[in-house]
Amino acid sequence: MTTATQRFTALDVFRGLTICLMVIVNTPGDEAFSFAPLLHAKWNGFTPTDLVFPSFLFAVGNAMSFVSKRWMHQTNAQVLTKIFKRTAVIFLCGYLMYWFPFVKNMDGEWIAKPFSHTRLMGVLQRIALCYCIASLLVYFFKTRVVVFIGIALLLLYWLIAVLFGDAADPFGMTTNAGYKFDYWLIGENHLYHGEGIAFDPEGLLSTMPAVVNVLGGYFVGLHLQKTNKSYEGLTKLLLTGFALIAIAYFWNFLFPINKKLWTSSFVLHTVGLDCMILGAIVFLIDRKPTARWPRFFEIAGKNPLAIYLFSELLAHGLEAIPVGETNSLNWVYTNSFMYLPDYWNSLLFAIAFMLVCWALGYWMDKKKIYWRA
Repeated sequence: MTTATQRFTALDVFRGLTICLMVIVNTPGDEAFSFAPLLHAKWNGFTPTDLVFPSFLFAVGNAMSFVSKRWMHQTNAQVLTKIFKRTAVIFLCGYLMYWFPFVKNMDGEWIAKPFSHTRLMGVLQRIALCYCIASLLVYFFKTRVVVFIGIALLLLYWLIAVLFGDAADPFGMTTNAGYKFDYWLIGENHLYHGEGIAFDPEGLLSTMPAVVNVLGGYFVGLHLQKTNKSYEGLTKLLLTGFALIAIAYFWNFLFPINKKLWTSSFVLHTVGLDCMILGAIVFLIDRKPTARWPRFFEIAGKNPLAIYLFSELLAHGLEAIPVGETNSLNWVYTNSFMYLPDYWNSLLFAIAFMLVCWALGYWMDKKKIYWRA
């Protein structure tokens, strides 16, 4: 097996692990009975679940480090067309996903879901914007300049958060600068309401530091290619991850680690963890390339966007179909593992739902269908 193949395998495994965990934490059946590690931190703080989304962004950047080599042999128009097309497709898929199934049941009558109350931002939308900005930075600027821009984005976001948030509580849910900006620019009806109020954890302003998660993955990808599969290269990667986590720890005292605000300390913390996790995956695969366990995640990692989109559409579609006084998704959950304790019932349902989505990835892999958006 060639080195290049090994690197792609490790990346696919990393992405597959990320998307499987993402589906599990997004469809627990009943969040009230989810085990604590499968829940997001309520506000400041960090749980394993908080690592899932930034890891997806990190993987996007890692893949970009391979793709960007082709840009040198293409014209500006060709490169920019590909970047903007991919951005538009991913963003539109995310937007339509939140609008889906475009109708809702009101007292037994199906009515259209109005455009005026559709969420604008979201997971795929953030991925699209971060990919676009990071790609343009990588394409137009040299590596050293991109590093300085990434640092500047984190410091600038911190400065904006302190200066434009309420002086009494600049990092509160309704008092932070990002909330005010999104409320003003996007409007209440187009924001996420899952927190009980109009607050979007994937808002526009907090997308700015999230770009650094993609850039972090990009630089790690370059590092892995440059150092081949040497233990020295992996050691440097692990030490870099540890250093970023240490910086995030101390920055946390001034700018708390917070996934919903996507604070700068949160970015460094998650990039640091991803460096160490990806380094460990590369080491394990290189150490025992015949191991079977990576294959499961590799399949999912070849079509992560398709699997995520399918999981969300399936969940939303089932939720829209009424069954008695509940919906189809809840009915399946309540009748699947009902004889187990509540927490295990929720976990096994989430795993079963993930396996259904994984099956789509397995079928696509068998048919050699890979959605690159």
